[in-house]
Order: sequence, then C-alpha cells, then structure tokens
Amino acid sequence: MWNQQLYEDAVKLLQQLIATPSISREEQGTAQLIGSMLAEKGVSFRQHLNNIWAQNKYFDPAKPVILLNSHHDTVKPNPQYTRDPFSPDIVDNKLYGLGSNDAGGCLVSLIAVFLHFYGREDLRYNLVLAATAEEEISGTNGIESILLQLPPIELAIVGEPTQTQLAIAEKGLMVLDCVSRGKAGHAARNEGENAIYKALADINWFQQYQFPEVSETLGPVKMTVTVINTSNKAHNVVPADCSFVADVRVTEKYTLEEVLDTIRQHVSCEVTPRSMRMRPSGIPLDHPVVQAGLQLGKSWYGSPTTSDQALIPATSIKIGPGDSARSHTADEYIGLDEIREGIDTYIKLLEQIV
Repeated sequence: MWNQQLYEDAVKLLQQLIATPSISREEQGTAQLIGSMLAEKGVSFRQHLNNIWAQNKYFDPAKPVILLNSHHDTVKPNPQYTRDPFSPDIVDNKLYGLGSNDAGGCLVSLIAVFLHFYGREDLRYNLVLAATAEEEISGTNGIESILLQLPPIELAIVGEPTQTQLAIAEKGLMVLDCVSRGKAGHAARNEGENAIYKALADINWFQQYQFPEVSETLGPVKMTVTVINTSNKAHNVVPADCSFVADVRVTEKYTLEEVLDTIRQHVSCEVTPRSMRMRPSGIPLDHPVVQAGLQLGKSWYGSPTTSDQALIPATSIKIGPGDSARSHTADEYIGLDEIREGIDTYIKLLEQIV
C-alpha cells in the first residue's frame, strides 16, 4: 500500500495519545508527544500553551493557506467503561481507548496527510497543521488562542468523526441565562408577583416560537430550556425571581446577534448570553473541496454538533474517520480500517485541490 508507513505511524501515535491522559486543560503530555513526533520527522513546529502547529516545508507567503485542524483533548471517561480507558488495546481490528474516535483517529490521519505533502514543492496551497487543545470545553486556550499567530486561512479542514462524509454546515450555539423578576409575598395571601409564572410565559415562547428561515442542511433554529431554578427556599413565599437556561442552536441562516435580538423582543425576562463565540458555519455545495468530495463518492449533510469549526473565522468543512455516535461513550473505539480510509480520503481530497 502506497501510504502503509503513514498508516502504521498514525496507529502508533494514536496508541501513545490514548495512553497519555489529556482531559481538557490537561493536555501537556499529548502536546509533547505530537511535538516529539513532528521533530522526529524533521518538521519544525511552534507551540502555544498546549497547541502545536506547523507549516509545510516550502511555505510561500504568496500562496493561500489550507488549515488542517483537529484536537487532542478528551472528555473525562464515561463512568460505564468496562475497559481501561487509557489502555490502547487492539481487538478485532478495533483500537479501543478514550479519545480514539473523538478525535484521535482524525488527528493522526491529518498529521499523516500533512507529512505526506510536507516536502512537496509543487503545491498551489500552503498547508498548516494545528493540533489543538480544549475543544471539548470550547475553551479560550485552544484554537482561538493561536488564530492571530497563524497565517490568513482560506480554507479549514476540521477533523471530527463523520464516517469520512462531508459535514458542510454546523449549527452554532448560544447558552442564555434568563431571569424573570417578580415581587415576594406570602403564599397564603394574595400578595406579591410570582416570578415563576412570569418565567413560564417566556419558557412557553421558547418552546413554541419558530424562526421563519429554515436551513436546507441544518433545519430550523432549535431552542430548548434545560434548567430552571429560583433562589426561594421556603414553600410559603411567593418567589421574587426565577432563572432558567436556554440552549439555542443557530443555523447559518442567522447570526447569533439576530437570534438574540429576536428573543429579547419577544420575552419579558432578562436575557444574558454566556458567549457569542460558537458561530454557525456553512460551505457552498459548489466549493472546490465539496465538489472534490462528491467526486470521491462522499455524501454531504448538516452537523447538529459543535466543534472548533465554530471558532475558525474562515470557510471550513468538517470531515474525518470514525462515527460521532461513538463520541463520549463507554469503551470508545475506532476501527483500524477507518484510520486507513481517513488517510486515503484526506490525501485524495487534497490532491484535487493543492
């Protein structure tokens, strides 16, 4: 096989990454592993916090840049694990371990592809590899912390488990803290103004309202109230406040600001977004990278889950080996054949572009 060594090196690196705990904010060990691997291959790299990035050998500032990005942090092990989450065991052609599927298989495949193209002098694009931290918590010390240090990006290929299909759109996320205000009173008498009842009217609006623009790939904007609380602890006191949390998944049809403005126009509660960072994204079907994927027989879809794609201010597509349904599950694994397919897919995709 023409990329057999790339495949073997990728599997070896993934086993090392699995054996090295890298819970979000604690990725020092895996950052060191990735840096050491690149150094062994003769690749110069830079590091900021636990983020590692490198440029192709014949980087030309006059050429546009394609970013190859995936993350090396993981969630905490699911409590239902029956295997050691840090033991990279291969059983029945499956590599088990925490982070194997999300997103270790994607990361090592992208590293393999970067190495494949690294020494080419005939590329029409520069390639920049970024192995980043804190993706699982959307942390500010991940991809976001190095964007200003990277050259301008024309296209980003974000490695996440998509069964190597083309995720051409991704929903953005706003988490809203909402507070309804009332007036305290005694529950036995007709006193006060019940903040819970005021909140219920707004919660009902979140449940019923439909944004008119519907995305072809992602469907409608989705709003879900997920938490409700009051500071009142006494059964006989009318509550003066009621807080609730709304999870809002925004499609590329709207900006986060537009959705927030609409919400504030329709509800009476105070609405405070925790962040305006996780933005929706989409790439046109006629974009060359999408067309290249379609020519390889890949299908396209809209992804309901968020990734570092939301933080990259450039045209982007999400694709990688593995299955999103396995992410964060007990006894996580990725098939060895999936890694092989991931490397082949990335190389064939880029060969048509660069």
